[in-house]
Amino acid sequence: MMVKILANDGISKSGQAALEAAGYEVDTTTVAQERLAEHINENKVDVLLVRSATKVRKDLIDATKGNLKFIGRGGVGMDNIDVEYAREQGMIVQNTPAASTRSVAELVFAHLSGMVRFLFDSNQQMPLEGETQFKALKKNYSAGTELMGKTIGIIGFGRIGQEVAKIAFGYGMKVMAVDPYVEEAEVKLSFFDGQSVSFKVKPQSMDEVLANSDFISVHIAGAQKALIGKEEIEKMKDNAGIVNTARGGVIDEVALMEALDSGKLKYAGLDVFENEPTPAMKVLMSPYTSLSPHIGAATLEAQDRIGTEMADHIIEAAKGW
Repeated sequence: MMVKILANDGISKSGQAALEAAGYEVDTTTVAQERLAEHINENKVDVLLVRSATKVRKDLIDATKGNLKFIGRGGVGMDNIDVEYAREQGMIVQNTPAASTRSVAELVFAHLSGMVRFLFDSNQQMPLEGETQFKALKKNYSAGTELMGKTIGIIGFGRIGQEVAKIAFGYGMKVMAVDPYVEEAEVKLSFFDGQSVSFKVKPQSMDEVLANSDFISVHIAGAQKALIGKEEIEKMKDNAGIVNTARGGVIDEVALMEALDSGKLKYAGLDVFENEPTPAMKVLMSPYTSLSPHIGAATLEAQDRIGTEMADHIIEAAKGW
């Protein structure tokens, strides 16, 4: 059968090529949310591909269930899709959890590496005062630290958490982890020449990890309440740093800002925020935060993998239609 696909939030060229090679029709038109159901029904669309911009809620599912068979979310989170309801209506809902693993893990260390050498502040101050206050700035940023020999606590030791551990081992760091669903994990660090070395990581209690880590990196899905709040921050080492590339709201931003302002914590790297796409101004203006606008999965390589991984899912699912 001819499979019609609407990639409403786009798809990589490699993913599109794979689908078209299978004989499918791929439409990359971006249809406005309010016209989406009408467009799907008029064009008899079988597959709707989205990222984070398009919402697939109950009303859209109800309006299109005569045509729509497959909803694909490029990336990991599916907060913008009523997943269980769609599946109850017989639709397949699929994401691409593996595609952006490395991208997110590398962003963690982009923040960490910049934080320990104050690059987040230096990059702002050098254009303003570098010409006239070079020596003063040099003195301000002379108390940087190295990552080698430090301990990183990884909260959530799934696919991304373990990828973070690989990079940490490469830096010469000690790795601690928290994950109630992982008894022990073998983390294999592969090198360019085919050699590899494996490390076994046995997750420990949250209290142990908070108390002994120089840096905390969070890798869990959204929770009903903040996982890291005032109580958890108090258990952390003085002058520790924290990075969140997981979900906004996992860290209590009010408690985090208080800890940074008081000197309890030294810095924080944030790629996700409680109030996206309008983060709190106090967070944005803090002199202790390294910030990025939710770009964890936004690398060219990840986008390419997302497209091809999703194409594989669609081609496999279409065998049963």
